[in-house]
Amino acid sequence: MLLKTFGWSFAVTAIGLVAAVFYGGWQAFGIVAILSILEISLSFDNAVVNAGILKKMNAFWQKIFLTVGVLIAVFGMRLVFPVVIVAVTAKLNPIDAVNLALNNKDRYQELVTDAHPAIAAFGGMFLLMIFLDFIFEDRDIQWLRWIERPLAKLGKVDMLSVCIALIVLLVASFTVATHAHQHGGGHADKAQTVLIAGIAGLITYMIVGGLSGYFEDKLEEEEERESEAEEEAARSGKPRSAVLLAGQAAFFMFLYLEVLDASFSFDGVIGAFAITNDIVLMALGLGIGAMYVRSLTVYLVRQGTLDDYVYLEHGAHYAIGALAVILMVTIRYEINEVITGLVGVVLIAWSFWSSVRRNRALAAEENGSDTKAEVSSGV
Repeated sequence: MLLKTFGWSFAVTAIGLVAAVFYGGWQAFGIVAILSILEISLSFDNAVVNAGILKKMNAFWQKIFLTVGVLIAVFGMRLVFPVVIVAVTAKLNPIDAVNLALNNKDRYQELVTDAHPAIAAFGGMFLLMIFLDFIFEDRDIQWLRWIERPLAKLGKVDMLSVCIALIVLLVASFTVATHAHQHGGGHADKAQTVLIAGIAGLITYMIVGGLSGYFEDKLEEEEERESEAEEEAARSGKPRSAVLLAGQAAFFMFLYLEVLDASFSFDGVIGAFAITNDIVLMALGLGIGAMYVRSLTVYLVRQGTLDDYVYLEHGAHYAIGALAVILMVTIRYEINEVITGLVGVVLIAWSFWSSVRRNRALAAEENGSDTKAEVSSGV
């Protein structure tokens, strides 16, 4: 089971590390290994959240997530995305941007760093909306009840998460504008860039998340109808339309997963520049890490880990909220990527331990009730 799920990750790791040695020797090997660990530590919460969505998809779409999705994640976000950012911000054609990335690495790093406010605003808003919509939803299972219970009541107010996200964005852009004004206005246009990028992140979330949610609801309605009148549905050919609907639902959930992964990868791509500005080594290291995150996602789904450890999903969403805040703060202030990774790991480890304690308490309660039943029956 473990080899089947992580087999491709092991293979990509071996190929990536060998390629690093051929490309830049043992120093390159070490850099790629460090980047891989960085990506995994920063994206473990991504795997948990992805698993919560992926478990609703069938085996075919899980394979698509591991194949086509990996190509998008590794080559799209870790290799093409930084080059596209440079091409757009520096107004270069793609060939010149690639040439710059390969031959003038310091200038390339400088341009990507300059684009960071826009990247952080887009990703921060997208992730913040995921966290807010999760925390404002009334749930049967609550982890930190003293926080989640009152927030679930507040969540009944329409569009509250959107309002809070927009307030955060306005504060971030105002902070950037104030800083630019105090330092002679050299970067005054960054405030506008932050505002536009943040709104784009919000719109992306609402469109992609809204469509995936819509088709998921339609799929559930169709399944309920079929369970109530299975024979009639078969005669009228409804199973065929249900398959089509499942395909639409799965497609938009897949699209949602890819945008989610993109938002998670922003901090990894930016953080990687603290280690190297070589785009080839970045792509190798972050790509290996992305493979493990995807394999871990599928492993969590197939093992039913989220069902067994019910607070894991809560911990992952709190980590998302923390990452969203960190991304918005990094628009103005620098935060070490180690802190980013540790916050996510601590929150998920805490939620895992809480789940273990809950399971033990439930098992003890069940054993106690069984003992009482045996005593009362005279056994």
